[in-house]
Amino acid sequence: MLKNRQSRLKRFFEEYALQAVLFTDLKNIRYLCGFSGTEGVLLVAQNQSWFLCDSRYTAQAAEEVKNAEIMECGAVRIDTIAALASENGLKRIGFEAAHTTVSAFRRMSEKLSGVELVEIGTALDDIRICKDHTEIEQLSLVATLSSLSLAAVLENIKPGVREIDIAQALEFEMRRRGADGKAFDFIVASGERGAMPHGKASDKIIEPGDLITIDFGALKNGYHSDETVTVACGKPQIRAQEIHSIVRIAHDLAIQAVKPGINCKDLDEVARSHIRDSGYGDYFGHGLGHGLGLEIHEMPTLSPRSTAVLEEGMVVTIEPGIYIPGFGGVRIEDTVVVTGDGCTVLTSADKQLLIL
Repeated sequence: MLKNRQSRLKRFFEEYALQAVLFTDLKNIRYLCGFSGTEGVLLVAQNQSWFLCDSRYTAQAAEEVKNAEIMECGAVRIDTIAALASENGLKRIGFEAAHTTVSAFRRMSEKLSGVELVEIGTALDDIRICKDHTEIEQLSLVATLSSLSLAAVLENIKPGVREIDIAQALEFEMRRRGADGKAFDFIVASGERGAMPHGKASDKIIEPGDLITIDFGALKNGYHSDETVTVACGKPQIRAQEIHSIVRIAHDLAIQAVKPGINCKDLDEVARSHIRDSGYGDYFGHGLGHGLGLEIHEMPTLSPRSTAVLEEGMVVTIEPGIYIPGFGGVRIEDTVVVTGDGCTVLTSADKQLLIL
């Protein structure tokens, strides 16, 4: 599997006439060789790979790293990289410019004399854009864990409870069910705070009739889930019910439109046009969704400015919303994997308006 993942680098070797690629971003390193620690670099040549770490991670690397030779080295790893380049005749090496500081680049330039360093931007991250079978299994597992966790804590939502209490109960339930942690700081935004798309859980007290937007996700085995529901604490206002219905229909229309070959901006427009035609176009400011996997936000981006096209194996969120200052808001989000003729929804929390 990891050998197949490294084979995705072939186009970079050809396009940039490279003899090797140096990876320092830990997400890409985990994807390519399996290492889940917090320190190390990976040098990938066309027929061989080397994973470099210090003594703190040698034992862990021995258990996790596949399809790469493990080399223990000191704090000055660049000396080992220079030796490998010299021994293997590597004269042209690509590197992750988007994940490299200016000072790190200067050190590489000084130490790797005789080596041409080729800047490659975020394009290297695109090797992860289409998920393989193993990744989809992991994403499905963590999505199910997350959805079931929400279902278990919905009974906690009642008048007098703080937003932060809901967030803490949800995180505890995720960990109880086997999550390694939360995927991000949960958004729990009730009442007027629902107009804040990124309204992190606060000390605000839930009040009768409040709509409550809960954006949550778990982390397991390096993979993230992402899902949003908007529920009501008691019967909400008629306008709130109408807005929820508009957003849910926009969400459903977009999911029905997901398929290989559709432009991401056109998919965004499917949901956006319904919200606009319903009179709330000015209140949906963010993009429709994003990719996710080893990071909570990955390519592709689903927005009016996106130039990406969906492909089979991509995993993306569909999350339209309406946010009205002084009133509140609604967002509904599912995570889907693009299949040969449509998509499969990985998340499973009920997206109808639940009145608790």
